[in-house]
Amino acid sequence: MGYEVVSTGGSASTIEQAGVPVTRVDEVTGYPEMLDGRVKTLHPAVHAGILAMRDKPEHMAALDSHGIGEINLVVVNLYPFRATVTADEAPAFADGVEKIDIGGPTMIRAAAKNHKHVLVVVDPADYPKVGHQLFVVYLRA
Repeated sequence: MGYEVVSTGGSASTIEQAGVPVTRVDEVTGYPEMLDGRVKTLHPAVHAGILAMRDKPEHMAALDSHGIGEINLVVVNLYPFRATVTADEAPAFADGVEKIDIGGPTMIRAAAKNHKHVLVVVDPADYPKVGHQLFVVYLRA
């Protein structure tokens, strides 16, 4: 359908194991995931691709001049913060802190801000419906 899947860490590995081609986010940003995975998607190559308004020639020119591709669909599975910190066996404080997602909510907010041009999906239960709709649109094109 013409989509390139870009993903991070464990999700990229799962996608690859399913036989779907995936580009790791560090290939897009030119920077490795760092700080024990705390910094992955917080980069202009990701956020400009989400936030660029497709109907503004100056936005598209900026993407082009910096070699940044459009990101038209954002799919995010947030870290299970609530489940972690409310578990019957309380986690160590540091483990709870590590479940505070930074990049995921940032991409969700960026996609929401640019909702005219970017679809955001946050619930895996919506994957089949979204996939079907994308396929229908693809067939009509």
